[in-house]
Amino acid sequence: MKLRHLSAIASLVMAACSATAHADSTTAPQEVKNIVLVHGLFADGSSWGKVIPLLQAKGLHVTAVQNPTTSLDNDVAAVKRALAQQNGPVILVAHSYGGMVISQAGDEPEVKGLVYIAARAPEAGEDYPALTKKYPAAPASAGLKWNNGGYGMLTESAFIHDFAGDLPTKEALSYYAVQQPIGKAITQAKTTMAAWHDKPTWYAVSTEDRTINPDLERFMAKRMHAQTIELKSSHVSLISQPVAVANLIMKAAHVPGY
Repeated sequence: MKLRHLSAIASLVMAACSATAHADSTTAPQEVKNIVLVHGLFADGSSWGKVIPLLQAKGLHVTAVQNPTTSLDNDVAAVKRALAQQNGPVILVAHSYGGMVISQAGDEPEVKGLVYIAARAPEAGEDYPALTKKYPAAPASAGLKWNNGGYGMLTESAFIHDFAGDLPTKEALSYYAVQQPIGKAITQAKTTMAAWHDKPTWYAVSTEDRTINPDLERFMAKRMHAQTIELKSSHVSLISQPVAVANLIMKAAHVPGY
């Protein structure tokens, strides 16, 4: 009888250990291999040029979307086309206005996390321009000029000093040369959803930002309950501090060691 009793106890212990191991294996974060990068306004996919090789060096599959920046709908469509080309789970990353785009497009089931780099993160239906008015105006906004066709660009001075203020002037000018005009529809666009309610989020605040007020960035990060870091950088931390930005992305992707 004692042997039977001990055998029964042993069986129960083994079953419990097996169940625990199974639970651990199903709930432990899994590394995500696909990273989709979304640029913001006044830029193009080349703004991720320093971050991409750092991610690729860790074996990640990286796609940088080329947003048309003509309307929110068109940009969301471009991101969803990129998502459809991925094989497996995705971490979706955005800079600046791109945060609006991933907040809208990030509801796709393959998206396992959202990373915001000095990015907009509006609530569904929120008037983002009205939200910005709750904080002192960012200087770059004064440098936005519109042409007769209804497209806007930052002046050279605003781009160098207020958008990319911590880059050497020659480097800032090379990014100014690829600045994409923006459609006026973007200034009036509202997201219809906020994917950050349902997906894990990370946020990098740029403390010296002159394009989005840093306190507004902090507010949006806190509202999302995002894992947040602060970088002493201009709006373009992805260019001036690519290692820190890449490390945050790799943390979101659960790359071992991050």
